[in-house]
Amino acid sequence: MFLLSKLAWLVIQPLSLSFLLIVASLLAGMARWKRLRSLLAVFASLVLFVTLFTTAGAVLLQTLEDRIARPAAPADVACIVVLGGGFETDVTTRRGGFELNQAGDRFVETLRLARLYSQAKILVSGGDGSISGKYEGDAIVAERFFPAFGIEADRLIQETTSRTTFENVQNLKGFLDERGLKDCMLVTSAFHMPRAMGLTRKADLAMTPWPTDYRTRGDEVFGFDFTQPSLNAQLMTTATREWTGLLAYYLTGRTNTLFPR
Repeated sequence: MFLLSKLAWLVIQPLSLSFLLIVASLLAGMARWKRLRSLLAVFASLVLFVTLFTTAGAVLLQTLEDRIARPAAPADVACIVVLGGGFETDVTTRRGGFELNQAGDRFVETLRLARLYSQAKILVSGGDGSISGKYEGDAIVAERFFPAFGIEADRLIQETTSRTTFENVQNLKGFLDERGLKDCMLVTSAFHMPRAMGLTRKADLAMTPWPTDYRTRGDEVFGFDFTQPSLNAQLMTTATREWTGLLAYYLTGRTNTLFPR
């Protein structure tokens, strides 16, 4: 399932899909299927235009980010769970240190919470999610990250084997049960929180959602935008991936609802 999901994503992400449609259009032309060639070319152009020159990606991502709001800070927290994905592990595997990527807010916010709740354990869930499996996971990098900012190493719990969000939650349940940890906060990107919370509820794990890493302003509306095509493509790619994940998890019975609150 893991490999299948990776291969499927290579095909359905917007820019890859556009490229494949263009190739299919050229092949249809070579076969003298003129109507099919035109249809594929139009579809490819439409996907590219919406991806690059509209705010569709921002609107789709904003809908995800607004689904689960950050609650009032709890008075006491036994543990802080952060889902991996915030480090450039292909870089850190070779160079060491801890290089944050666009989702690095997950670990910056966890660091802030770790200082605020000084008795809380910090559980980092994240192994190597690459197809090759040759990189260190976020949980390994976290062993260098948190102590560098004064967080005691004995507060850190590392879950190093999960490659997907589903595996994150499945492995978390065992880790938390073994240590008797309850009343935990769950830290992940705001757009990713609905899927993560859907999985925790399915697994009967009670957690306080703590979304971070917001990427939209909160007042996005659909329209044309010719000023930042690369950013538009990035937002659309992230939104497409997350909405696809929500649908796939619902259809395979991993979550109880399509769009968890």
